[in-house]
Amino acid sequence: MATEILTLEALVERVPRHARLFGLDLGTKTIGIAISDVERRIASPLETIRREKFSIDVKKLDALATSHSIYALVIGFPLNMDGSEGPRVQATRAFVRNMSNFMSLPVLYWDERLSTAAVTRSLIEQDASRAKRAQVVDRMAAAYILQGALDRMNAIVREKSPPPQGEGLFR
Repeated sequence: MATEILTLEALVERVPRHARLFGLDLGTKTIGIAISDVERRIASPLETIRREKFSIDVKKLDALATSHSIYALVIGFPLNMDGSEGPRVQATRAFVRNMSNFMSLPVLYWDERLSTAAVTRSLIEQDASRAKRAQVVDRMAAAYILQGALDRMNAIVREKSPPPQGEGLFR
């Protein structure tokens, strides 16, 4: 079973009503996981998986996805600042390729440049201790990644929707 890589537009067209999405921040030591609400408007940090062995990690991810009725995964795509692909992108592609041996959810790659930096900056502004930041940064980065995709998905839906009918000031 091969994992299907979707474009954002394809995901918008195919995602069932009230289906949830997971956002993933794949790190070398952890996998941050975030979940959308059923209306796909808000991303919330869910959990951090401490990486062990690939098959164990993916089985944990699959169990979580099944228990939350997840339709697709939005995976942070760690492009270099100039937009080029480096070793972390190759590792992300390999993770998705190998994941297809265990689970078959569609995948959307989402540019994650500066996601961890933005989350860390926000936590520092909230005066979170270094220890607290270490505990939550990965799942919050996953939520940041997922929220970006959700915002763009909702913008696409709004662009395709006809304007409301009726009386108004701007008619």
